[in-house]
Amino acid sequence: MSCVAGVTGSNLKKRIGRSVPEPVAGRLDLSRKLLLLAAVLVVGAPLTTGRLYAAQAQAQAPAQAQAPASTTGIPPQHAQEARAGDPSGTWQGTLHAGPQNLRIVVKIEKTEPGGLKATLYSIDQQVPPLPASSTAFEGGVLKFAIQMLDGSYEGKMSSDRQSIAGDWKQGPTSLPLVLERATPATEWAIPEPPAVVPPMAADANPSFEVATIKPSKPDQPGPGIMVRGTRFNTVSTTMSFLISFAYGIQTKQIANAPAWLDSDKFDIAAQPDTPGSPNDRQVKAMIQKLLADRLQMKFHREPREMSAYVLTVAKNGPKLKKSEGDPNGLPAMGFQQLGVMFARNASMTDFAGLMQWTVLDRPVVDQTGLQGRWDFSLKWTPDESQFSGIGMKAPPPSDAADAPPPLFTAIQEQIGLKLAVDKAPVPMLVIDHIEKPGEN
Repeated sequence: MSCVAGVTGSNLKKRIGRSVPEPVAGRLDLSRKLLLLAAVLVVGAPLTTGRLYAAQAQAQAPAQAQAPASTTGIPPQHAQEARAGDPSGTWQGTLHAGPQNLRIVVKIEKTEPGGLKATLYSIDQQVPPLPASSTAFEGGVLKFAIQMLDGSYEGKMSSDRQSIAGDWKQGPTSLPLVLERATPATEWAIPEPPAVVPPMAADANPSFEVATIKPSKPDQPGPGIMVRGTRFNTVSTTMSFLISFAYGIQTKQIANAPAWLDSDKFDIAAQPDTPGSPNDRQVKAMIQKLLADRLQMKFHREPREMSAYVLTVAKNGPKLKKSEGDPNGLPAMGFQQLGVMFARNASMTDFAGLMQWTVLDRPVVDQTGLQGRWDFSLKWTPDESQFSGIGMKAPPPSDAADAPPPLFTAIQEQIGLKLAVDKAPVPMLVIDHIEKPGEN
């Protein structure tokens, strides 16, 4: 997936988004975009583009596709709604996304006063339900959007009110999707979410009981850092990226590093020695121990003043929604495509970390003073200086009238923060000794 957060698990509060870059950002097939949700390279760190915190993988129960529903067999109340052109109820259809056929279920409910809300389920993928950020039905046309996916649907209801023919759009991609009204007898089964892994004890100081480190396959998408339940994995990740994640710094804050630290990529699979799902602090502590044990890494810190991006609150105040997620849980952060980012249950430290790890070319210093966790989205037009640290090249800027603004403008207009270049004291991690890991 090109900078797309893969979604796994049903508990968004404990997921972190993971984006996996490829040489061409435009080569994003819709099926993988739908797989979005937190996976986050995200992390609770963000994944962000490279890191991913994901909840326990969700087992998918098989469901057989049924023939399109007709009015025959529809309960009386549903039949009345169908005759009136009411879109509320269950709709389903197959999205043909390249080699994959994805069964999509859309449940539409009435709200007060007179509104509608839609929830999308992609039942062939390990993703949680995706609530629409807006839903409307007017003149026989159904429209709904899912902001986190940068996706939307628009379709026209048929004269018999039993189908809606339209298109699912996600970023630059548009695919036809016909939805048929389902009945209790014909609707596809939606898998139950998996049991949630209980959190690790807050005072636990875990280590990795078992860990394998192997060179990544050439051209494998990455980077990615994932936590699913109790399992920890990285894919196509450099050790400099892993160090920056573990110590909450930007790669430019690593000094005296050998060349292979930035060039060689590794896949890591590890299991903690303590039961439960680790929090962000515990994940980072285990990685730090792994670096010391397997790479014999030794370092010291020293402060240096250097050019950095300073994040502050804009003149008119922040435009952020307070998150209702677990304040001790993992954030969910990621990209649907370059320049389209979501953050859920994320702190300002998480946001600054995501920007410095994946988007910007120097450290980001959080001086907002904002505490707590937040939900927000950000959409901008990247320039050539952004995303280069993860091997991505931003496409040429669009001259379309509705093209998103540049990053600095978007941050101020959309979330009420300000990002500016300034000199700031930055802690440097100076490597005294480190050994390249051998395959095991």
